[in-house]
Amino acid sequence: MSSTTTVDELGQRRRKVHAMGGEAKLKARRDQGILNARERIELLCEPDSFAEMGEFAYSARSEDRERTPADGIVTGFGRVDGRDVAIASFDLTTLGASSAAINIRKLGFLKDSASRAGIPCVFLIESAGARMPDIQGAVGMGRIGQMSSTNRVRDVPWASAVLGPCYGMGTWYTVLADFAVMRKDAAFSVSSPKVTSVALSQEVTPEALGGAAVHADVTGQIDLVTDTDAQAIDALRRFLSYLPSNSAEAPPRATTPVQAPPAAVVEALVPVARNKVYDARKLVEGLADIGSVMPFRDSYGRTLHTALARLDGQPVGFIASNPLRKGGAIDGPSCNKMTEFVVLCDSFNIPLVLLADTPGFLVGLQAEHDGVAGKIMNNLRALALSTVPKIAVVVRKSYGQAYLNLGGGVADALAVMTTGEVGFVDPAVAVSVVHNRRADDGDGDYAALVDQMVVSNSPFELAGIFAAHAVIRPGEARAWIIRMLEVYRRRSRGGIGQHRLATWPTSL
Repeated sequence: MSSTTTVDELGQRRRKVHAMGGEAKLKARRDQGILNARERIELLCEPDSFAEMGEFAYSARSEDRERTPADGIVTGFGRVDGRDVAIASFDLTTLGASSAAINIRKLGFLKDSASRAGIPCVFLIESAGARMPDIQGAVGMGRIGQMSSTNRVRDVPWASAVLGPCYGMGTWYTVLADFAVMRKDAAFSVSSPKVTSVALSQEVTPEALGGAAVHADVTGQIDLVTDTDAQAIDALRRFLSYLPSNSAEAPPRATTPVQAPPAAVVEALVPVARNKVYDARKLVEGLADIGSVMPFRDSYGRTLHTALARLDGQPVGFIASNPLRKGGAIDGPSCNKMTEFVVLCDSFNIPLVLLADTPGFLVGLQAEHDGVAGKIMNNLRALALSTVPKIAVVVRKSYGQAYLNLGGGVADALAVMTTGEVGFVDPAVAVSVVHNRRADDGDGDYAALVDQMVVSNSPFELAGIFAAHAVIRPGEARAWIIRMLEVYRRRSRGGIGQHRLATWPTSL
């Protein structure tokens, strides 16, 4: 065979692979405004930077070789904002990007390569689930069992986008990711609606089983919902910009000039009265570098606000109880969200900033039946095990166990704003428990009893026993936090944590 013939064959084979499931299927996607697997890679990566691995792979079943280009999943390495990234893009036009022996092997190779190279993994996912009869029977399942394609330790970041129907293996790569974004009309679940409907003997829609609203608001397994593929891919790119390429590196500082919000914003935002509400999301915006805040799982566990952001150019993770939601009382979903966010930040050397304004944990029959006690302790354990810098500020009230879970006694440095107070419970609750009095009893002594309970809640009392390290005005908070981040930047380890949480579950 001549070299010319070989080159011609290469071109023919490449054109066939890149035609994916055929022009009719690709046109149908274009007509719907949905990108195909290769277009998504082009949008994510810098031009001409994608090096495909497994381009000429095909099904292990000889009868399917001609109709399984790349075996339904495009894998390789590209550059995103100047950094190498391992990428898998699922091709729904090729047998529904269903999981089978060869593409599972490709995913395992990609994951292992990313770990060895110290680069992030990105998964652009659509999947019809398992390919049958490929993985039916003992041989099919035995082959899968010999491939560790989904097991992971957080040595490199994983980010996933659900961009269509996603069942089986695609779901695993979604919930194992450190960050998962979802197009609003997509869906993911363990089994497809068809399989589930047969199992339950009732019709189940994709939206009801695993739509964006289910996973963003109810399960908390999706961190962000977008309208389009392009928005989802942009979110992946932005998420990665806060993280190092691997756990042995410090997170990248901003390369653009820092714009600081005026101190007056926070000064005006925080009310003195404990019963007045404000939005903690605005507080975080008022502390972080302008334009740097990226909310994390904003629709779930809404009594706590979590966000990646920058302070003086340095990536940080903000955790702030939000008085706008249930008065800032922390519930079970918020606990889970905070725990997973702490694990993310600690795994990739991102300092934590904790802002407390909470009456405590939301208790009651439902909370207890949902196992809130275990969630609270898991949360505190994760925070205590984390080894990144932890800077805490009591903004207003910080009562009971929640004082500990938001950094009291655990943080490297703790400041209390002049608006802050710390105690076991809200003084009004204390009066009700101790004296059996309520505000609406018409008792003239009620106000005096409340005042008695408030006396020892002063920030100066906490500072007096050196449980708080500073008392600050609200407008001084940004400068104080930045200074403490400089002090506690873990010089002896080059800004790298000990990663005690690297094997903590990604979904609680």
